Amino acid sequence: MLKRHFAGVAAVLALAATPAFAADKPIVIGVPVGLSGANSVVAPSVVQSAELAVEEINAAGGVLGRKLALEVADDASGAAGAQKAFDSLIYQKKVDVLISMETSAARNAGLPAVTKGKVPYIYTSFYEGKSCNKNMFVNAWVPEQQVPPIVDAFAKEKGAKTYFLIGSDYAFGRGMLAFTKSYIEKIGGKVVGEEYLPMDGSDWTAIISKLKDAKPDALITSTAGGAPNVTLTKQLRGAGVSLPYANLAVDEGTAKSMGTDAEGIYISASYVTGIDSPENKTFLAAMEKKFGSGLKTPNDLSVPQYEAVYLYKAAVEKAGGTETAKVLEALPTVSFTGPRGTISMSKQHHAPLTMYLGQVQGDGSVKVVSSFKNVDPGEQCPKLN
Repeated sequence: MLKRHFAGVAAVLALAATPAFAADKPIVIGVPVGLSGANSVVAPSVVQSAELAVEEINAAGGVLGRKLALEVADDASGAAGAQKAFDSLIYQKKVDVLISMETSAARNAGLPAVTKGKVPYIYTSFYEGKSCNKNMFVNAWVPEQQVPPIVDAFAKEKGAKTYFLIGSDYAFGRGMLAFTKSYIEKIGGKVVGEEYLPMDGSDWTAIISKLKDAKPDALITSTAGGAPNVTLTKQLRGAGVSLPYANLAVDEGTAKSMGTDAEGIYISASYVTGIDSPENKTFLAAMEKKFGSGLKTPNDLSVPQYEAVYLYKAAVEKAGGTETAKVLEALPTVSFTGPRGTISMSKQHHAPLTMYLGQVQGDGSVKVVSSFKNVDPGEQCPKLN
């Protein structure tokens, strides 16, 4: 049903031409995203954010007199699907840029095509960090921005000294938990267990048994965004696990889909719907107006997508066109003030971000516990500066 729902989106987004647009062909944005597989829970919200940004920009006259159009391709949330999706978008659809969140496996599989095809790529997903490519810019968080608020809160407020780590067995899961373990040990804590399940796995029974046997003070998980979050949390609740629990991969939209199972989970995010700013209120109102009852909850995986379209617009305008070399030169020098505040991918192709430590409530909303302004991403890609 999901694929059928987005069948129309996969074609170039056709908006009525207006006199504001020149006769030039549209600037085409490719969006490879997991409409199927692990990311299928969050992909609809990502596509919606891209659609709104394109509609707003086109209504305001486009970019250098040209309208924007979208080409969406299902990467099936994995490496094999990503290779097909990237190849199709770059070599067949001839897109001008790729903008999307993806699993780390999909991103890594698609990067060779980005390099060979010489297209700009704005990666809008939080990830394990230190993925570097001259054509790729990142406007989402990395472990240096996301993990410390959680571990510090557990240590100081919960008195946690021992931790159990659970992840999906791929680059994101292992990368996030490797950083988490090092940070826990840095502040004097101890990891008493670390377990992984394949990304498409759904039976966490054996791992939960090991968790119970280890009797840690706190649990931190890093699973593939979407379905694995749902299955793991449901099984943890079913097994009666009630210790302090933080999930490094749950976004607000997924939390809502999990119902009462998500209540009490701690998250660290660069976006929550409760951000009290004019830009966020305007964004939420526009999303509600456009999608109505079909709106998917805006979240930390979809809002960066919206902002990235605007960042690309700013770069094209500064570059005077879509030529890749000039756009890549402009991308780290432009900024956009949107739902998360002012975003600029100026630090080694990454972005300083305001981070929010939150706790999921019974209705799936996130209560902000504390915030941290303009957290630096740290050393990510020093050779790209």
